[in-house]
Amino acid sequence: MALLLVTYDLQKPVQDYSNFHKIIKIYPNVRLSESSYAIHTTESPSDVYNMLTPHMDQNDQLYIITLTKPYYGVGPKFINDWLSELLS
Repeated sequence: MALLLVTYDLQKPVQDYSNFHKIIKIYPNVRLSESSYAIHTTESPSDVYNMLTPHMDQNDQLYIITLTKPYYGVGPKFINDWLSELLS
């Protein structure tokens, strides 16, 4: 299984992005910041990207990036522990 970074900027405040967020939350995940999640999945970055893009506006931005060690960051202990456990 891979750990993927899902990072995005959703530009249209009046658009309903609830399905976009529901898709992210079907995976085991941690929220890294306001608009980024780490998700644990067997799916490829392109598979996740293709699931999310139908729920976006043409001006939105989205990147799906495979995470690996080493990584560096500061944040809540439960996030650091989760990342350390799942990253190979």
